[in-house]
Amino acid sequence: MSRRIAASAEDIWTLLTDTGKWPAWGPSITGAEPAAGGTGSGPARGGLALGSRGRVRTVLGVTLPYTVTAFEPGQYWSWSVAGIPATGHRIVPQGGGCVVTFTVPWWAPAYLPVCALALRRIERLATR
Repeated sequence: MSRRIAASAEDIWTLLTDTGKWPAWGPSITGAEPAAGGTGSGPARGGLALGSRGRVRTVLGVTLPYTVTAFEPGQYWSWSVAGIPATGHRIVPQGGGCVVTFTVPWWAPAYLPVCALALRRIERLATR
């Protein structure tokens, strides 16, 4: 699921990797708490890096552990939540803006409408 957004890739990257901003665009997230001291191969902008861990609070009131499972600075990151592969987040700069793509596991197509809403929220936040 992709959306072209008239904002810089850097601004979108900041939204996607700053755990404090996740509730503003993630329809299924009410909060996120990175692990104290951080883990992984060193923090990137926004605090995420390969292997970063923490806990995410869902709209259902459940708090679950997360781990960043893939990370290409400024371009892509994916994670697992409660040990289950979750979404991937890719940014490709493109003429005065960028294309933002969310990937979901093949077995989770019901999550695509949630991703579509997230992309609309990201666009609104980035183009204010």
